[in-house]
Amino acid sequence: MLWIKAFHIIFVTSWFAGLFYLPRIFVNLAMVTGEEERTRLLLMSRKLYRFVTPIGALALVFGTWLWLGYGFSGVWMHIKLTLVLFLVGYHFYCGKLLKEFEQGSNIRSHVWFRFFNEVPVLILIVVVILVTVKPL
Repeated sequence: MLWIKAFHIIFVTSWFAGLFYLPRIFVNLAMVTGEEERTRLLLMSRKLYRFVTPIGALALVFGTWLWLGYGFSGVWMHIKLTLVLFLVGYHFYCGKLLKEFEQGSNIRSHVWFRFFNEVPVLILIVVVILVTVKPL
């Protein structure tokens, strides 16, 4: 089970790297004025989204394996799983936002994306505290 835990941590860390960086690219896309820069940022966004989607799936697979293997329970686990489901939704919402940028239909400002970019950071803080301290 330690191998499963190690792979879970590796894939969660990698997935979060993508969840941190993709909205940061969106901040730049929301401010871009030149077509060449827009094209470059869209390419970066597409590649990053396609790269981190299977990584996120693997994080979920290994996390589920751990959950089933150890039989974790408690309020802390329910909260954590709820936050993980929210992160999955956040991930796919990033895909929707990417499509809006590709279609030229984004209506949100760079300021909105700066706040949106902080969501996974806050969730990560709560999840790490829940998993390590198990306060509930």
